[in-house]
Amino acid sequence: MMSPETVGPITNYNYGLPSEWRKSLLQRLWDNKVYGVAMTIKKIGQDDPRRIVHGLKVGLAVTLASFLFYIKPIYDRFNQDGIWALMTVVLIFEFSVGATLGKGLNRMMATSSGAALGVGIHNIAFRSAGSNLPGEFMVLGFFVFTIGAICTFMRFIPALKPYDYGLMIFILTFSMVSVSSSRTPDLRKIVIDRILTIIIGSVIAIVVCIGICPVWNGENLQNLIANNIEKLGNFLEGFKGEYFHKGEYFPKSEDGQPLDNKPFRKGYKSVLTSKSSEETMANLARWEWQYRFGFKHPWKQYVKVGALTRECAYKIEALNSYFNFEFQAPYEFRSKIQEQCTQICSETGKALKELATAVKEMTKPTSVNIRIEKSKVASQKLNVLLDMILLEDYNLREIIPPAAVALILIDVVPCIEKIADAVHELAYLSHFKTPDSIVSP
Repeated sequence: MMSPETVGPITNYNYGLPSEWRKSLLQRLWDNKVYGVAMTIKKIGQDDPRRIVHGLKVGLAVTLASFLFYIKPIYDRFNQDGIWALMTVVLIFEFSVGATLGKGLNRMMATSSGAALGVGIHNIAFRSAGSNLPGEFMVLGFFVFTIGAICTFMRFIPALKPYDYGLMIFILTFSMVSVSSSRTPDLRKIVIDRILTIIIGSVIAIVVCIGICPVWNGENLQNLIANNIEKLGNFLEGFKGEYFHKGEYFPKSEDGQPLDNKPFRKGYKSVLTSKSSEETMANLARWEWQYRFGFKHPWKQYVKVGALTRECAYKIEALNSYFNFEFQAPYEFRSKIQEQCTQICSETGKALKELATAVKEMTKPTSVNIRIEKSKVASQKLNVLLDMILLEDYNLREIIPPAAVALILIDVVPCIEKIADAVHELAYLSHFKTPDSIVSP
């Protein structure tokens, strides 16, 4: 037996880390990991509170689908096939109405048609082969290979992209029914029960998605296009105020803030990367119906407007690169082009903002054409001024930056005219309303 002198030091010794170290490690773990994750989750919820609502909606839909197991009469009817309703809710419930409707309708139609075709192929194989089981397997294998190959190839066709999910489910359902048909005693009942449970799950997901705080892709696309156009207008108006400020060459802004930190210099950058979002929203919006848009709204025209806006944004990107340039142009040269350049920036900026308002509020733009005509006149005058300038009178390295800015502004005007034409076409196709005239007393 060990003596107390031997036991004492061992039992008093802490095999773990000292308490100060443990507190320090826990504090660092909290600061670096747990706190960071908590702040990220909080920021995601604050950026778009609809994400929190979406999580609650999915939870509600899954709970409703699980009643197929909880309610005994329903469970006695479907048995374990009720799990297909639960799987369907989880698979098709998306953030927006268009995505949920698209997946739900695709799944219902693909499941029904795939199962029906599978049963039909089973009957053909059974009657052609008779009691010859290997012959039946050969017929089934031939049809599974042929239809699977054809439907997979169809997924590459651009026009069928909105039905890609349906084609995948069709292949899956047809293959499952065809392969299991020879080993399943009551094939028709199983097929009917699975189709019904999948329809029930799809209906639950669609009703919950539309009935509780719906998120419409059409509205999101409309706001995205309008905001992108407005960002370009903000840049041009900000460019006028900062680039030609008080006749100085690229000073700090009027409030003393560095130009790199001005919001208008960063806002347009998101326009350059919005192509995939616009196309995805336009494809999903086709599945939606809303009182503002209806079924036959010209969503492709929004994509066209977005593409023209992006084309203009690339020219804006070139303008942005001339802020804080190294060489200082002579005052005489800048004063010759300043008036026309500022007029182009002012008129095109206001025209873009009016176009953005027209898209967002679905009203016809009224004074856009007048502003564009003014900017075209200013660009023609600027062209004449640039032709009249003699290079011998200036240092070429000093006048290249403002001359390049002037040339880019001249190129911006036709781009904005194209955007205006596309918005006018959108207004015609969508039957935009004419804004009420305000009559002063």
